[in-house]
Amino acid sequence: MGYVIGIDLGTSAVKALLVDREGNVKAEASRSYELLHPRSGWSEQRPEDWIEGTIGAIAELTDSLGEAAGQIEGISFSGQMHGLILLDESGSPVRNAILWNDTRTTEQCREIERTVGGKLLEIARNPALEGFTLPKILWVRQHEPEAFAQARSFVLPKDYVRYRLTGHIHMDYSDAAGTLLLDVGGKYWSSELLGAFQLEESLCPPLVESHALTGTLLVEIAERTGLRPETKVFAGGADNACGAIGAGILAEGVTLASIGTSGVILSSEQDRNKNYDGKVHFFNHGKENAYYAMGVTLSAGYSLSWFRSTFAPGESFGELLADVGTIPPGSGGLLFTPYLVGERTPHADSVIRGSFIGVDGGHKRAHFARAVMEGITFSLHESVDLLRNSGKKVDKVISIGGGAQNPLWLQMQADIFGATVVALENEQGPGMGAAMLAAYGCGWFDSLEACAAQYVRPGAAYEPKTEAADVYARLFPVYQQVYAQTRSLNESLSAFRN
Repeated sequence: MGYVIGIDLGTSAVKALLVDREGNVKAEASRSYELLHPRSGWSEQRPEDWIEGTIGAIAELTDSLGEAAGQIEGISFSGQMHGLILLDESGSPVRNAILWNDTRTTEQCREIERTVGGKLLEIARNPALEGFTLPKILWVRQHEPEAFAQARSFVLPKDYVRYRLTGHIHMDYSDAAGTLLLDVGGKYWSSELLGAFQLEESLCPPLVESHALTGTLLVEIAERTGLRPETKVFAGGADNACGAIGAGILAEGVTLASIGTSGVILSSEQDRNKNYDGKVHFFNHGKENAYYAMGVTLSAGYSLSWFRSTFAPGESFGELLADVGTIPPGSGGLLFTPYLVGERTPHADSVIRGSFIGVDGGHKRAHFARAVMEGITFSLHESVDLLRNSGKKVDKVISIGGGAQNPLWLQMQADIFGATVVALENEQGPGMGAAMLAAYGCGWFDSLEACAAQYVRPGAAYEPKTEAADVYARLFPVYQQVYAQTRSLNESLSAFRN
């Protein structure tokens, strides 16, 4: 029997999965860490917290195996995208990591647009948004010149963890695609973009495929984790790429819906020249020489978590949603837009905020809870709508994350998307994708597709119900009007936010 470990470095916690050759999850462990908000709109973490959390989670897995821990052959990673860690000459971070959901870089995004214009979409295939890495680099250079002067290289979150485990610095293509410095089609750091901002190419780490072997464990790390020093360590990929791998989204024809803290609609692409004009993201996949198109809702599951903590503190999600099924589709004319921290797709807007529209004296808490679920799904459907309007066929959707844990929400997705929605029996999100990259890297399978055939197990399927689908088809255009109708109001209100 052999095992691999998939490590998912998320925004709130690191989760480690122990997976055998048949794709069975034998054990899992997680460690949470603090999210820092030194100022409004800022989001940071201490990289050392990731290291301690990862080592602790792995050690828990090896303890569960006992002597059989020697059969763990490899580990790989999934990681939160875009976060900036600047390393000095000794490989130590010069400051805290600036995360994907940090919105301080609006000025730098405008600078990028003024400097390179349409070249950005031509080369990096994505617009300048606050969440991406290049604006963060420019912000540090402008506002913290002493810290920037110490920087000799930059990495993304999971790359820093892997570096600390192996002593070697690399970055895979799927994560590099989210920096705005990669030529996404050509798969190399863009000298044109680097030169436009007077950045040295030496700042950028060596590029590798997601299944590439990047080293073995440092002796100290092996001792602390209970793994063998010769355990193979593979590059891994961006969380969304790994989520797609873990759901078997490796060829065109199937779409992924992932509802975690943020929400994602993702569809594989084989054509590196496919052009969405920046309306959705276009990134390198964790599968070699493949790509994916992706739309993002910034506050998906977060919107429901916010609603629970604000209006039902102490209740479980089960208790919160217990009566939602008694409310008809459309929530009695109540709409919610999930713009709690701004929005990404299709409205790249860091100022917009959420709304409840159509509040009536007859609405109860269950109406609001259902409206939140519907609003999140409508936001994701805007990405589905963009893909369809660009010629993509979206008739089967694999649903993962928190939205896949609730049958009512799965049916709601089918009704709103107008597509068959399939849950997975063994859904483990990006961590499973990371484990699959390790299994493929270890040579257990000839391809990721062969690995997926063994590891990915479809579960219940949900078909659109005609009556509900008709209600949502009529309500969706109304939902789409809310952004335009509230944009100027939110711009005025932004002056009053703390």
